[in-house]
Amino acid sequence: MSLLLAAERAGAGGEDFPYLTVAVLLPALVGVAVALVPRRREEVIRVLGVLGTTATAALTVVIAVVFDRHEAGYQLVSRHPWIKSFGISWHLGVDGISLWLVVLTGLLFPIALLGPKVHKDLKAYTAWLLLLEAAMIGAFLSLDLFLFFVFFEVVLVPMYFLIGGWGYTSRRYAALKFFVYTLVGSAFLLVGIIVLAQLHQARTGGALTFDLVELSKTPGIAGSQLLFLAFMVAFAVKVPVFPLHTWLPDAHTEAPTAGSVILAGVMLKLGTYGILRFAIFLFPQAAKELAWLWLTLAVIGMVYGAVVATMQKDLKRLVAYSSVAHLGFIVLGAFAFTRQGMQGSVVQMINHGISTPALFLLVGWLYERRHTRQIAELRGIWKVAPVMGGVFLLVTFSSIGLPGLNGFVGEFLVLIGAYPTAKWWVVVGTTAVILAALYLLWAFQRVFQGEPDEANRGVPDLTMRERAVIAPLLLLIVVLGVYPKPLLERIEPSVTELVEHVQANGGDTRKEPAILAGPHAAGQTP
Repeated sequence: MSLLLAAERAGAGGEDFPYLTVAVLLPALVGVAVALVPRRREEVIRVLGVLGTTATAALTVVIAVVFDRHEAGYQLVSRHPWIKSFGISWHLGVDGISLWLVVLTGLLFPIALLGPKVHKDLKAYTAWLLLLEAAMIGAFLSLDLFLFFVFFEVVLVPMYFLIGGWGYTSRRYAALKFFVYTLVGSAFLLVGIIVLAQLHQARTGGALTFDLVELSKTPGIAGSQLLFLAFMVAFAVKVPVFPLHTWLPDAHTEAPTAGSVILAGVMLKLGTYGILRFAIFLFPQAAKELAWLWLTLAVIGMVYGAVVATMQKDLKRLVAYSSVAHLGFIVLGAFAFTRQGMQGSVVQMINHGISTPALFLLVGWLYERRHTRQIAELRGIWKVAPVMGGVFLLVTFSSIGLPGLNGFVGEFLVLIGAYPTAKWWVVVGTTAVILAALYLLWAFQRVFQGEPDEANRGVPDLTMRERAVIAPLLLLIVVLGVYPKPLLERIEPSVTELVEHVQANGGDTRKEPAILAGPHAAGQTP
């Protein structure tokens, strides 16, 4: 059964309860409610924010529970006409590729709201976070390209104000740079979506539509390199892929802790998710023809990010560059075009969204205590804050991919899945694994080990509130490292169908370069 047939069958019905629509609207409505509360009523604002994000998190868990792990198509579909004259609809659906990203979004927002301290204007801060959550979930669930673009753009506004309003010294510069980069990238996406919809109407003689499945049937678009590049530029900026990454370290460094948690945890995944959901699915032949380019950029980013991270003096900036390196693994797995590679790509999205936000939380709490992130000014923290040191070490091991922790699962699947089709890219990219151990363990050694000086002797350990906030992330780091089956079994059917779709519509593999000289050359499906 092809991916298209599975999607059509799953989308023909829908569920009685609109789980997905509620998941999008719930945080948005709570955000509106927060905006209506007077600023002086901070306790009411805080309660509304916590209840809204917690209820949304609970709903995403329910979605995961009712999700049929054997089904490859879109489930819990909600579809209603929106702008009929243009063929635009409120069309939401979830499959194995998007499911855990929605759950991860639900998990991270209560953590982002409860973890760091808010020193000003709690009302606006909470309202922007809730609007951001609604837009994030909407983007991961949208099956209408116009609707996806709306959510894809809406996420920029709350993040811009969060960085510019609650960030650090150069926050306005970082916020503007983030907004301009991502907005320019999105312009390519909008043009690509409009051209694709017009081509579909012209070549099929049907009505104008922005439906993902319908657009994928447009005659002759599978090999359209220009349309593929229009989509890829937008997603590459969002990931970000080298050399479009320069906005990310500044945004991470200047963003408030909650901003960094959400940016690393889920916002960057809009790029990697978009590559799988839209760019590769809509243009499989062009994706295979240009895979060498994106594999090369991914590997350069992996090695470059690791090398630059090693040289950082600011602990938060070091973690920011580690994101550039780790996200390269996700792009590498996506363009492997094998089941293991793409599955590893999705798993790595989730694992990076657990480990890196935990690191940003810890760096933020350390800054609240010492008011500095300079590695040279931090020393011997483990002796005065042993729980913080132990937690930081566990998360560090997760980030470097230590076997038995979650980071290993995604990296292993990506490397073993990409090797048959992208051997030399994998060989070069593996050096990033070694470098990750170097810069993260070296940073841990300089910050947490040794004898604390006078300035560091009074650093308090994690409070009970902070331990409770980070506990879910630590639990997932261990559980997904030891027993990733619940994650993998829900991802695998959708990824398998995507791989089969790419192989069926990707053109003659015998004309492709050596990247496809593995199982594809023998006519096998990996």
